[in-house]
Amino acid sequence: MVPVRNSWVDNLRSFITLLVVAHHSSLAYTTFASFNKSAYILSTNPVVDTARWKGLDIFEDFNDIFFMSLMFLISGIFVMNSLRSKSMGKFIRDRFYRLFIPFMIGVTLLMLIAYYPSFLLATGQHNIKAYVIDFFTVEAWPVGPPWFIWVLFVFNLVFALCYPLVKNGVNKAGNWLAMQKQRPGKLFLSWYIYTLLLYIPVIQFVSPYAWTGIGPFDFQISRVFLYAGYFLLGAVIGAPGLANGIFADGSAFVKKWPLWVISCLVIYAGLKLSEAPIIRMIGNHQLSELQATLIYRLIWILSCTMSCIAFLTLFKSILNKTNQWWESLSANAYGIYLVHYIFIVWCQYSLLNAPLHAFLKFLITFVVTAALSWSVVYLVRKNGVVKKYL
Repeated sequence: MVPVRNSWVDNLRSFITLLVVAHHSSLAYTTFASFNKSAYILSTNPVVDTARWKGLDIFEDFNDIFFMSLMFLISGIFVMNSLRSKSMGKFIRDRFYRLFIPFMIGVTLLMLIAYYPSFLLATGQHNIKAYVIDFFTVEAWPVGPPWFIWVLFVFNLVFALCYPLVKNGVNKAGNWLAMQKQRPGKLFLSWYIYTLLLYIPVIQFVSPYAWTGIGPFDFQISRVFLYAGYFLLGAVIGAPGLANGIFADGSAFVKKWPLWVISCLVIYAGLKLSEAPIIRMIGNHQLSELQATLIYRLIWILSCTMSCIAFLTLFKSILNKTNQWWESLSANAYGIYLVHYIFIVWCQYSLLNAPLHAFLKFLITFVVTAALSWSVVYLVRKNGVVKKYL
């Protein structure tokens, strides 16, 4: 094991990618899973099994609270350094080739392959022509996991166009944030309030679960400012350089990582334990729907904030070295994210009639998907052109 500067960021990004694979592997086996035959895009997952396990509900819910916010934050960390070293035009062109083109390939070809089992379950017939027509019309061109890529491209584009106007402000914010690294309590409170302001006002007007978009350009309305704000937070964190910012060596904020990890688990447990009392209090007219929503979402935001901090400081502190395994995973993580849904959906479909426990089906799906995705991307990236952008 050899220490490598900032290898912890690559390791964390790679780990979150595998967590995304595990998250999607679990969705066929949650107790709340449902399948809509008239329009399978309205299902909770492309394939829904009769085998269910409550434990996967908890796993899915824990991930959903924080991991995409953390993905956007990580994606923003090096954007300032990139814009300092490139012209705006080159930066946008690079992002177009690395993000937008893979996104279009993903939603046009890869998702078309991935969703075919849904069509089979909904119609009971093998008809590729009918499937393609249904995919682009009735299902309105499902975006699947690549939604993250087009949204990230938009964030990069907007930030690059605004860079001449915002660079001084981002640098100042980054320097201020860096000065708080020896004040973990103040830093945590500022982070929590920032997250709260990004999310709570929005859910007063829209459902926390509502999505919208045109064709494959789909996004979750309630979290658009949360994700944009975390991308910006990543840019602010990275502005002074990771070696000088809140994740610098000797940072008291980072040294508190055991506290953040324990708090992350305790707060999530508190969130789940709060659900039954809140529902009961609504039923007894002790709380209005608005009051209940605010209480629950304030704890939800606390869980999101603490989970992000816990994973960032954990990886910085004890998972900050690399080896051949981590390097390979890091190099192939983006490609794994792009292709994994194909293997997940087809594996879940293949296991439908297997007399196995839901957890075992989940585990098989995850392991098979991770192995096949990693292998396929490794082979595809042997092509020089593909490797440059994937």
